[in-house]
Amino acid sequence: MTSLFELHADEPRLRQLCLQDTRLAMLVRAVGPLNVPKRTDGFEYLAKSLINQQLSVKAAATICQRVEQQCGGITPDSMLNTSEDILRAAGVSRPKIGYIQGLAQLVKQGEIDFAAWEGMSDEDAIEALTKIKGIGRWTAEMFLIFFMGWDNVLSMGDAGLRRAALWLYEGEKGNGAAVLEQQSVAWEPYRSIASLYLWEAINQGHVVEGPYSKFCEKLAEQQRE
Repeated sequence: MTSLFELHADEPRLRQLCLQDTRLAMLVRAVGPLNVPKRTDGFEYLAKSLINQQLSVKAAATICQRVEQQCGGITPDSMLNTSEDILRAAGVSRPKIGYIQGLAQLVKQGEIDFAAWEGMSDEDAIEALTKIKGIGRWTAEMFLIFFMGWDNVLSMGDAGLRRAALWLYEGEKGNGAAVLEQQSVAWEPYRSIASLYLWEAINQGHVVEGPYSKFCEKLAEQQRE
């Protein structure tokens, strides 16, 4: 299996989700198939997440690339064996170096077993993750979606999801959290999948192109062509 999520029109979970929420179904048709690749190294994923915090996507990618080049990869051993000066020169801040090396120590000592989390509930896994210094709830939720591939995780604090939900369901300005919480009831037990399409609505530019009504008009025109 090379994908965590391989979503297309005939995918059973996506079909069920679209039956449960017809407005989301319109967005799914406009966005099209989605594929989220599988990642195999939990430490590398979390270490990069720590590096990425409070940085732009471009800046974070540049720093991660430098770290990989300077250290020969991002592994517990390489992070523990690389001097702080080298990591600082690559662009990693001093606090983040501490978080990453602390995580590396936990992995080396066997105190973190990524495979063991498979049987946990979402909240138990989030609690375990947020006990790791430097990892907050949002980072933990992203790990459960984009590394573990869990179907029903919803990040209520994610600004992008709130923004996209406000657009899709035409809620009152500034009330994205309430709209997200209300509409997500219909997405159970596939809230992660719904989230992927809301994020993609932003990535593909639908949200910034104008209100949802304009999106519907454009979609109708495309269908007539």
